[in-house]
Amino acid sequence: MPITVKFFASLREQIKSPASQIDSAGIATVADVWAAAADIPIPDHVLCSVNLDHCTAADSVKDGDEVAFFPPITGG
Repeated sequence: MPITVKFFASLREQIKSPASQIDSAGIATVADVWAAAADIPIPDHVLCSVNLDHCTAADSVKDGDEVAFFPPITGG
């Protein structure tokens, strides 16, 4: 089963051809998902989620997960 990948806001604009799904073979962490789906290095302070739960790039992933990446958000 593939891993679904979503990029939001400015991240989606920075990546030339973002993958929306990747094969889970050889993928162990959220950082591995980024490396397989994006053509740029993972930015500092990127926000991540697995199956709608906030996580870090070091957290693990498995077949069928949905992984999303968000730029840092600020407000006032």
